[in-house]
Amino acid sequence: MSDILKIENLSVNFRSEDGESEVVRGVSFSLKSGETLAIVGESGSGKSVLAKSIMKLLPHNAYIKEGEILLNDIDITSYTERDMQKLRGSVLSMIFQDPMTSLNPTISIGKQIAEAVRLHSPKMKRADVKSRVIELMELVGIENAEERYNLYPHNFSGGMRQRSALAIAIAQNPAILFADEPTTSLDVTTQLQILDLLRDIQKKLGMAVVFITHDLGVVARIADRVAVMYSGKIVEIGTAEEIFYDPKHPYTWGLMKSLPSFAEKGKELYTISGFPPSPGDLPKGDAFAPRNEYALRIDYEEMPPMFKVSDTHYAATWLLDSRAPKVLPPVRRDMNV
Repeated sequence: MSDILKIENLSVNFRSEDGESEVVRGVSFSLKSGETLAIVGESGSGKSVLAKSIMKLLPHNAYIKEGEILLNDIDITSYTERDMQKLRGSVLSMIFQDPMTSLNPTISIGKQIAEAVRLHSPKMKRADVKSRVIELMELVGIENAEERYNLYPHNFSGGMRQRSALAIAIAQNPAILFADEPTTSLDVTTQLQILDLLRDIQKKLGMAVVFITHDLGVVARIADRVAVMYSGKIVEIGTAEEIFYDPKHPYTWGLMKSLPSFAEKGKELYTISGFPPSPGDLPKGDAFAPRNEYALRIDYEEMPPMFKVSDTHYAATWLLDSRAPKVLPPVRRDMNV
């Protein structure tokens, strides 16, 4: 199966009064049609900026410094806003964390979904548009769709608002959906419902999904492959099974140990010590070294390359160098999430 999306050495910089900060640093990955790639990392690791750079939704003070964004083997890195408007919705689409910031509180849910339907089909008849909206509302699990067509976002619960936002995002059957922490603001039960819904819709539409989250527990439920990001770089990437049962990077170990399933009764949940560095003040060598209890001397001097673990599994840690001491991952291999 060929790659529908391929990112090559992508770097994104932000300008400020204090200078420039490299928020995404040399990121490379690929995405196949119909698969789900989860991008995991702490807040500030560059996950959302990476997705928005592909969608060309960066703020005015950000720009792509270098790299390529290949969509069906066509480089869209230099596409203008007019060019991107033709792709957004029909090829690339995005759903955000808080639906109240993406839904208009003054327009009914039905009309907002209808607007997304008309965007690339302006000549569609009004009756056909409404029929399509009802179909989309039912597809995302909104019951009594005809009755709820004229309701407003404030009439819906958080889960129902997110379903509405999802209906807008898939209105044009996009090839790729970027889901930027779409379940973070929801309760646990609703989170699981939205994840299962997203997986079902993905199968029906055959679309690829890039799922952005800080929660590895969510990843286990939905992802085919996982990319772990830290300080703007992908530090480990592999299949979900490889990441969960044979992680290689100390940062991945820390994220996994932070899961509630690892908590021992009567003890505090594990947390990675320290804080991620500022993008404008990255340390020399490996950015994770100051927080890495397994750091080697070279980690403070030189950034590690991506070491190959298997044809599908790579990790940027000097612990994989043949000269490094052998360290056993401090995580259970029988993990059940």
